[in-house]
Amino acid sequence: MIKKILLGISFSVAIASPIYLYTYKAHRDISLETVDYVVTISGLEREFTTNDSLAYVKYQDKTIELTATISAVDVASKGIVLGEKVFATFKDSLPKNITSGKKLKIKGRFLGYDELLGEFKMDQSSVAH
Repeated sequence: MIKKILLGISFSVAIASPIYLYTYKAHRDISLETVDYVVTISGLEREFTTNDSLAYVKYQDKTIELTATISAVDVASKGIVLGEKVFATFKDSLPKNITSGKKLKIKGRFLGYDELLGEFKMDQSSVAH
């Protein structure tokens, strides 16, 4: 009888452990990750215009880096617009000296393309070096 109870407990732990670890895995820190793709805004537009399905598979949830001119700054949402086509939000707060018209290289997680607004979305952005 004790063997059956121990076997049942062992089986339960063996099943529950992977489920728990998958559900509560650590959050990604994009600022520490290596860049998957270095892209340009025109390159993103070209790929999404050509075949958006393949572009989503390629870039979705990947760490990308791009350089562009800041078009707008939204302090309330901790976000910036780059090249009038990319909306990027920062994880904690906007870096100092962020102003419209300044060229900036950022790294962040690519979220997707908003067809309604006609802009690409990134989050967890940081200034790339």
